[in-house]
Amino acid sequence: MDIIEIDHLRLRCVIGFSEHERKDRQDVVISLRIRTDMHKAGETDNPDDAFNYRTVTKAIIKHVEESEYLLVEALATAIARICTVDYAAEWVQVRVHKPGALRFSDSVGVVIERTPDDFA
Repeated sequence: MDIIEIDHLRLRCVIGFSEHERKDRQDVVISLRIRTDMHKAGETDNPDDAFNYRTVTKAIIKHVEESEYLLVEALATAIARICTVDYAAEWVQVRVHKPGALRFSDSVGVVIERTPDDFA
């Protein structure tokens, strides 16, 4: 199993369902584990044979920064859909954390795992 890791992508969006959370964009921290076959890219050393994680990351950034969600679960699911449906990742693990969401905690977050079949 080959996995691309993207850690601690710091973005801002409207997230939460409390009135004070809906007023301004808040920080979210996103980490991804994307399963893809890297055999051919490893053998050819050709960027055209590799999964383009930069393109996927740009799509995620655009989506998140333009989004408004009530729940981090919904945001994580949208990110998983981008990876698996729009960019054909075999599997993705998405972590979305909301810094400062809970008093006395650095952050609160969710971890989800999805495949393209989850969106069929």
